[in-house]
Amino acid sequence: MLRKILAFLLFLPFVYPAMAQTNIMFGDKINSISLYAAQGVGSGSLLKLIQPGIWDFNPQTFFMVQYAQPIQFFRLDSRLNLNVVQNFAYKSSSGLDFLGIGISVDTALLKYDGWYMGLGIGPYMRESMDRWVESRLVFGEKVFIGKNINDNWHIELFTIHFSNGNFTPKNEGFNFAGLSVGYKF
Repeated sequence: MLRKILAFLLFLPFVYPAMAQTNIMFGDKINSISLYAAQGVGSGSLLKLIQPGIWDFNPQTFFMVQYAQPIQFFRLDSRLNLNVVQNFAYKSSSGLDFLGIGISVDTALLKYDGWYMGLGIGPYMRESMDRWVESRLVFGEKVFIGKNINDNWHIELFTIHFSNGNFTPKNEGFNFAGLSVGYKF
């Protein structure tokens, strides 16, 4: 009996995604436009994405406009994104402004009753280098929790980290935490 239960539990992850009718982040829609707004939570490692206790709020404000379409990634609900990013830095963070464009993939790892949680990653090209990251090419890693409000609207809480993976000597990275609102059509 225990073998049957274990076999069922091992088989379930492969069956569940195949039974899904729609992508949790899109429903029956095929496009999405989202506006992201966030506060800088300091430079440093990826750990800041998941450890709010080590956030160091700094004078940076982040905005991103994202166009997305649904995809499947290893049978998991995902989205392919085109992002335009603007970071405004002021006071002690003066000189850390950047404008960038990137592509990314976000994948919903958990989903339940209109809620979803996932990870995203992708390359971005910035228009300038600065004292935190000495390269124009950076990678963005995102952790998000979202909720579908209705068939057309969704909101997400997110954290995002930008760095270059240490391929230059200076790579302190940028970290942000915020909220996004999206419209699906």
